[in-house]
Amino acid sequence: MASEPVNVNEFQELARKILPKMLYDFFTGGAEDQHTLKQNIEAFQRIMLRPRILLDVSRIDMATTVLGFKISAPIVIAPTSMHQLAHPQGEVATARAAAACNTIMVLSFSSTCTIEEVAASCNAVRMIAPKLKNLEGLMPTEVNFGDGSNLEAYCNWTMDSSLCWKDIEWLRSITKLPILLKGVLTREDARKAVEAGIAGIVVSNHGGRQLDFSPASISVVEEVVHAVGGKVPVLLDGGVRRGTDVFKALALGARAVLGQNGVRSVIEMLKNELELTMGLSGCPTLSDITRSHVRKQTDHESFYSKL
Repeated sequence: MASEPVNVNEFQELARKILPKMLYDFFTGGAEDQHTLKQNIEAFQRIMLRPRILLDVSRIDMATTVLGFKISAPIVIAPTSMHQLAHPQGEVATARAAAACNTIMVLSFSSTCTIEEVAASCNAVRMIAPKLKNLEGLMPTEVNFGDGSNLEAYCNWTMDSSLCWKDIEWLRSITKLPILLKGVLTREDARKAVEAGIAGIVVSNHGGRQLDFSPASISVVEEVVHAVGGKVPVLLDGGVRRGTDVFKALALGARAVLGQNGVRSVIEMLKNELELTMGLSGCPTLSDITRSHVRKQTDHESFYSKL
């Protein structure tokens, strides 16, 4: 392995060597047999590119907008928890990396830095990923677990199992901020989200960490895109390891992708790979990337005969 990582897999291997095994397993593990975790990556590998030639790609433009915010590339940092387990500055360092790359960071409700600390650290575009139904009351920032007997109660408190579609209506009533719904994997839920007034959808199986054998995000993004009919932007997370993965997601209709590895060098690496892929595929701008630029195993030859 080179002294400096040159792709996301090498960054992950470096983390494996540096972090204690317990922490590495926490960041990289999935639910049960980890089938979905593996499929998130393998599903991308089953999609082939269909590059076009003799097109002017002397100037590549990767800039796009998400909810009115202009970002340098369609690559956003996904909400992930406990950053300080891997770096002493935690989410503050991640936010600064996002700002340096002119992109969005989504702050997890399970972050190890406070919202105020992250907000004050830089001028990055910030989003918050809540998990609680009632966000109106004050919440303690310290929890005393005692001998561990309160762990079950704490988990029940932080993860509200009564959340339902009606709660989106309540959330919309207390804020003018745009609300995105993360975890959509079916056309049925995508349509419900639009009906509920959601401003955007994140196609996600939560990194394969919740329900094993749920579909890979990239395998259902096209279904969700068709279901919303352009009414709201569709983003995707899960399995993004290369700039070619970003390209594939865009070709299938996603507005942007969210990556779990948020350091500046990784973001820049993905941007460079995406730029190269766009150039080699004959796409000088993001709007030039279309469904015709990718081929899935489920596609029929008749589809391509009509292109």
